[in-house]
Amino acid sequence: MTPGAAPVARFRADLSALFAVDRDRLLVAVSGGGDSVALLLLAHAVLGEHCVAATVDHGLRPEAADEAEFVAALCRARGIAHRTLSGALPLRAGGGTNLSSRARALRYALLEEERARVGAAAIATAHHADDQVETLVMRLNRGAGAGGLAGVRSCNGAVVRPLLGWRRAELADLVRACGIEAVQDPTNVDDRFDRARLRKALADVDWLDPAGWQRSAAALADAEDALAFATDRLWHERCSLSEAAVVIDPTGVPFELQRRLGIRALGHLQLGITLRGGEVARLISALQNGRTGMLGDVMATVETAPNAPPRWRFASAPPRRSH
Repeated sequence: MTPGAAPVARFRADLSALFAVDRDRLLVAVSGGGDSVALLLLAHAVLGEHCVAATVDHGLRPEAADEAEFVAALCRARGIAHRTLSGALPLRAGGGTNLSSRARALRYALLEEERARVGAAAIATAHHADDQVETLVMRLNRGAGAGGLAGVRSCNGAVVRPLLGWRRAELADLVRACGIEAVQDPTNVDDRFDRARLRKALADVDWLDPAGWQRSAAALADAEDALAFATDRLWHERCSLSEAAVVIDPTGVPFELQRRLGIRALGHLQLGITLRGGEVARLISALQNGRTGMLGDVMATVETAPNAPPRWRFASAPPRRSH
């Protein structure tokens, strides 16, 4: 069976806002779970042969190979081109990158390679309204700023997410109505994972409005874009750059933009620097109070001159003396 006319029309409208449905090929990322199977069914109903699919086997669970074969069989039955992708997980960066982040990096790298191979204009993932709520709550709980609270974006580079206005339950109903029993990922109910615990906690909360959360996330995404634009302007107007140092004129610049300029200066001087939590904010606060600070291999100092406002100098720190 195939999805009904009403959900297909709704999905066509959602996808058309992100993607040229009458022209381009779309690569659909399908894990075998209900959300991604629903995405596959809807995308195929709208795009026909311009819908192709891929499943990433991260090699982390013994069931993953069977789940990939489930998707392959589903695609064969419906005449959808499909490939299973695999590769080595990226190495831990600086000892701080967790397993899920490394798996995500591998997943998107493999999907991007496949997108280029098949000539697709975009990659579609099955993030939906409930995912958006969970993401925002998790990031609020961790003290995220505007960038983090922008949530899951409907379009990010070559990745599109046309289901952000759909609820998890209605996607599950659509899959069942098509006579398909989707894969159940055990990590979705495994209390070792933050998202699984949060999902259980939110299951009985009936006053949340995912559509409202999505509108808020979109507004914050717009605010993040504005901050990024302002930071780029200030980088060219207020910063003097060399290979050895970055000097910033912070006069009259709001704290958040000072923090972003600091992040950019640190990255300019030390490629691949790992910055955690509020450590850049603490560094900026120190500079505002005339104190020296250091992050990674970069030292930040305050330069003063008569009749001139202070400048902040970011430079590679001198080598530490061994004892």
